[in-house]
Parts: sequence; structure tokens; C-alpha cells
Amino acid sequence: MNCKETARFLRERDNYLILTHKRPDGDTIGCAAALMELLRGMGKTAWLLENRDATKLFQEYLEGRTAPADFVPDTVVSVDVASLGLLPPNADPYKGRIDLAIDHHPSQEFFARETWLESDKAACGELVYALAAELDGLSQAVAIPLYVAVSTDTGCFVYSNTTANTHRVAAELMAVGIPYQRLNKKHFRTKTMARLRLESLILQTMKLYHGGTVAVAPISLEMMAQAQATEDDAEDIAAFVGQIEGVRHSATIRELKPGECKISLRTAADLNASATCARLGGGGHKAAAGCTVHGSVAEAEQEIIGAIDGEMKGARD
Repeated sequence: MNCKETARFLRERDNYLILTHKRPDGDTIGCAAALMELLRGMGKTAWLLENRDATKLFQEYLEGRTAPADFVPDTVVSVDVASLGLLPPNADPYKGRIDLAIDHHPSQEFFARETWLESDKAACGELVYALAAELDGLSQAVAIPLYVAVSTDTGCFVYSNTTANTHRVAAELMAVGIPYQRLNKKHFRTKTMARLRLESLILQTMKLYHGGTVAVAPISLEMMAQAQATEDDAEDIAAFVGQIEGVRHSATIRELKPGECKISLRTAADLNASATCARLGGGGHKAAAGCTVHGSVAEAEQEIIGAIDGEMKGARD
């Protein structure tokens, strides 16, 4: 489907439930909140499915928008979700009846009855913005979470996925009169003391490979405890390591529980992050991807270095 077909689809239906992915970021939450407000502006009934993984950073975009326990949807829509495996556990009852998926991931698995995919967009928020423009529904209530979606998925417009279209979308959202200064301060220029302690520990334990161009940073449960850090403090920690001079590709290894680690990989143009993580059963975008590895932090480090080495060798051959 394209934007016009998606707009027609939404006009013709009602009683919406909107799904986000587990360990949600600003893009999935921002898109969900914006789409809900857009649908309500059209006179539709729309709610978000509660996401219990959401950190405090994004709570304000969920307040008053989650579906009551007795809500029975007629139309189920997912936003920024590439596969059924990325849905949170409470979305299990809806896995076989997702009517529409709106997404920008090249790894999209086309699990929904209808899919609108534009994999060249930096954020799913760019698609939902186009939808709001098509439906003439760009209000402040829509624009605020959309700005969060677009800005967080591009690191406040500094990641390599940022395009001219990303900036055009941000400009249109700002023109609505949103408090973008407050949003930028909240999401990009505010850190807790626990976050700063965690960053200090990362600098002490990370390792450099390939002449200092590849950085791998383990974040163990012990480090989280030592820093007195919570999930909120670790939000988007993957972006931190890539700020080091000389580093082109960075991987953070989050120990979620003993024997299970989540790897987040950020890369420059000469290494495909999605293809690298696909070697370990994950996926994502060319410049940012992730995967889950079963084993210790040390074992996960060897896994991701092996995948990086393999992908680099494959690119040279």
C-alpha cells in the first residue's frame, strides 16, 4: 500500500487498536500516539495497547491513550514493527489479526493483511506525518509525538539515516507550534547522575578493535547495579559509544538477564548493520540494527565481533 491507499483504508474503518514494539523507542511510541490522535480527529474510536516496557522518558505520550481492559477492536494496526517477534507479550492475542502495518524497516516480514512500507525513510514518523498531511489532520496533538518519533530515531538529526525529507518533516511539525525546545532538552540534553555513572563505567570496560574504528561496550547487570541505574537511565545508551573520536562502528551489549544479551549496533556506510545482525538472527536498518544473543556478556562480545569481521570480509571479497 502507499500513503493514499492507507488513508482510504483508515477512513473506511473504525474502533482501532494500535500496537507498538517491545522495549519501545520514541519512534514506535510517537507514531502510535500521533496515529491515535489523527484517528480521533477524524471522529474514530482509537486506543493504544498498553506497553509495559515503556520507560519513564516516554510515559507522557501514553498517558490517557491506552485502551481500557474491556475494549474490543475492529481494526488492529501496528507501527514501526518489523516482525511479530517484536511485539510485547500482551499483543499475542492480536498477532493473527493485524489489519495494517505501517513501517520503515527493510527487514519487514509482511505479517499484516496490508502493509505500508517505505524503507528509505529515517523514521516511521515520516510516514505517519505524510498520512496526517494526506488526511488534513496535522494538529499539535499529532505533531508533538511525531516530532519525538522523527527526532529520536535520527539522534536529533545527526545520524547517517537523516535525509532532506527528515528535515522537511521536522520543519512542518515545528511550524504547527510545538514546544520543540522542551522536547529537545528532555530527550537529548538531560542525563541523570546514574546515567553519567553508567557512561563512566562503559568507558572503563569497552574495547576497541580494527585500529580503534570498532568499539564494543558491555553493559552488565553488575554495572547497572554499581551505577544504581534503571532502564530509564539506559535509554538509547547505544548512541553514546559512537561519539568517541575515531570510532566508525559501535556495539553495545546489554545483559538483560543471566544468559541473555541484547546487542545494538550502529555503523558507518562501509558496514551494513542489518546484514551484520542478521548473522546472529537479528536485523534492522543499514546503519542501526540489533539482535539478541544467548550466553554471557563475554560470549556475546565474541559473537558480535565475529559477525562484524565476517561482514567486513564478505564486503571485501
